[in-house]
Amino acid sequence: MELVIVESPAKAKTIENFLGKGFTVKSSYGHVRDLPKKENSINIEKGFAPNYEVLPDKKKVIKELKELTKKAEIVWLATDEDREGEAISWHLAQVLGLNHENSKRIVFHEITKSAILNAIKNPRTIDENLVNAQQARRILDRLVGFEISPVLWRKVKPSLSAGRVQSVAVRVIVEREREILAFKPENYFKLKVDFKLEGGEILNAEYPNKIEDRASLDKIIAQILEGNFSVANVEKKPTKRSPAPPFTTSTLQQEAARKLGFSVSQTMSVAQRLYESGKITYMRTDSVNLSDTAIAASKNEISKNYGSEFSKPRKYATKSKGAQEAHEAIRPTYFNIHSIDGSNQESKLYDLIWKRTVASQMAEAQLEKTTITVSNNKVDFRATGEVIIFDGFLKVYQESKDDGDQEEETSGLLPPIKVGEQLLLEAFNATEKFTHHPPRYTEASLVKKLEQLGIGRPSTYAPTITTIQKRGYIEKTDREGEKREYNVVTYDKNKGQTEKVQTEVTGAEKKKLFPTDIGMVVNDFLVENFQKVLDYNFTAGVEKQFDDIAEGGLEWEKMLEEFYNPFKENVEEAIEHSDKATGEKLLGQHPKTGENVYARIGRYGPMVQVGETDSDEKPKFASLKAPLSISTVTLEQALKLFELPKALGEFEGEGVNVGVGRFGPYVRYGKMFVSIPKGKDPLEVSLEEAIELIKAKKEVEANRIIKQFDEEKNLEVLNGRYGPYIKFGKKNYRIPKGTEPKSLTYEEVKEIIEAQDKKKRR
Repeated sequence: MELVIVESPAKAKTIENFLGKGFTVKSSYGHVRDLPKKENSINIEKGFAPNYEVLPDKKKVIKELKELTKKAEIVWLATDEDREGEAISWHLAQVLGLNHENSKRIVFHEITKSAILNAIKNPRTIDENLVNAQQARRILDRLVGFEISPVLWRKVKPSLSAGRVQSVAVRVIVEREREILAFKPENYFKLKVDFKLEGGEILNAEYPNKIEDRASLDKIIAQILEGNFSVANVEKKPTKRSPAPPFTTSTLQQEAARKLGFSVSQTMSVAQRLYESGKITYMRTDSVNLSDTAIAASKNEISKNYGSEFSKPRKYATKSKGAQEAHEAIRPTYFNIHSIDGSNQESKLYDLIWKRTVASQMAEAQLEKTTITVSNNKVDFRATGEVIIFDGFLKVYQESKDDGDQEEETSGLLPPIKVGEQLLLEAFNATEKFTHHPPRYTEASLVKKLEQLGIGRPSTYAPTITTIQKRGYIEKTDREGEKREYNVVTYDKNKGQTEKVQTEVTGAEKKKLFPTDIGMVVNDFLVENFQKVLDYNFTAGVEKQFDDIAEGGLEWEKMLEEFYNPFKENVEEAIEHSDKATGEKLLGQHPKTGENVYARIGRYGPMVQVGETDSDEKPKFASLKAPLSISTVTLEQALKLFELPKALGEFEGEGVNVGVGRFGPYVRYGKMFVSIPKGKDPLEVSLEEAIELIKAKKEVEANRIIKQFDEEKNLEVLNGRYGPYIKFGKKNYRIPKGTEPKSLTYEEVKEIIEAQDKKKRR
């Protein structure tokens, strides 16, 4: 018997189908060893030697693998092909006592029969350089986290944590937020004009520049109304558009977010399922290269489905800094499979990968761009149009754009027109616009930025973004916009010139990353006291050193030593000399008492304070909840918070109050607390709205209780999120299948509880 060990059960199942008799395929269920969670466990004096331990939930897996290893003639370590996978194989070899005689390492970047059999024909040993690069990353990140976090506990707030890449990612978002807060919008006018051609068609043209103010607009309008417009120039220019390269990890994350609305971690989870079931190649890569076999297969598929003129095979070169897994881009394993059976998410992501890969091997789109200049010798206008002559790759796929990526507007097909043709002014529309601040990051555009800075690698983007949200430094949220007035000046040849003021909603955000108050305070403290660790170039340089270790060009212990000694001094300096950070901001003075009003971080998060902490009279405090923040709260808004809790009136003989607690704004009704929906200002909640919230909660509570028992007051049969269950005191119990919850008697419920308690004890 030959034993094959992979890291996931789904991958094991797929490989087992290819290998047949004589092979047993088992999963390690990911990493089997790691550094203990609650201690540093790195012996700095002994060359940064790590003290690994078998993960508690993997002891049973290791026991089973050890038994199988004793019976196996050979053990094939078939974990993923990147550094993480190499490290898993190394840990397995260490724990299972494997050596060169009884084990071999195999790698493949697609789970197909030919790839697996080819890997078995070409085994290798574990690559110590790749393992050392992964170890260096793990140890360095542990040192940074364990050394800086206690400084944050003392200087900012208990229970905070820092991370080498995560803290830099937070810095990117905080700096963008500061740009946005400092941004002052400027207004301008955009002018569009409709001209009537000699044949009766309408030509839509634009004034080519921004019009800075109303005086400039009035001057241009006066020149327009003088008339005598004619076509000054018609320029036709052939252009072509090339397809985007095949997907890397980061470009897949970006495009899945734009086109499918997937989060970064969701994309990686779905892609992993596709890879493990043999549908796509390995999903952690920063290479845009395609194998010769893949290029030939895509050429055949394109010619067969679209015609040979649509095929244009290409080799793409990887440009990213320190490409780590330079094997192959993410592509379908079989190009003749256009769609797959699977979950809705899997089929959508597969469709995206198939189209992007096939499009990358298709001919350029041929277009003709027409630019028409209209003039009366005093003012010029321009109309642009684009016609697709040959759609090429556009027949299959077109890449989407991020917020803030400008693309020239075109009018599509323009009417037939010739130089010198006379035009009549039909109408114009001058709309007041406002310059916009830089866009906030989405998860995908943050990945793009980190990649541009050279920070992180394909395997780190998703966990980094998940971590900074879990730690409460960043939140992904929607924000409602604000109403804003703008001016519109219109002209119609029959009605003349009119002006009106219109309103629009501006600043609405969807699934954008916002720094929290605590995130901003922690970032400012780290940037001030750990400048080197938070420096973009330094972080990118560390990634480059990991790459050098992976290639055998740098000793990992030496790299850690060069980092650690000055870093340790930096930590001691920060503990000794840095001030406590609260992000304190003076908002002004209380209009009645003259006391100072502050916004700052307190023990339980952001808050506002009236009075001084060191004065005889105790200061007053109020929690600060989103959408208010230390950066944006005004004195007026802060003072309103001290109006809470506020009595709204009565409902059915009980008082109704509104307030803000540790968990956000609430309505209190007797002993009942009802959360106020996110984004709703508690000060604006009326008695009627509060009663609606109370009624809704009462209805939920009423539907929750299926049955209660006179014999035991704390025994209930309830409706839960996953169906009916029994609640006895603080414990929950499953209701056996086929049992009708409503018909349960007191005796039957007690029997179910006793049986399940007995089973747990056993």
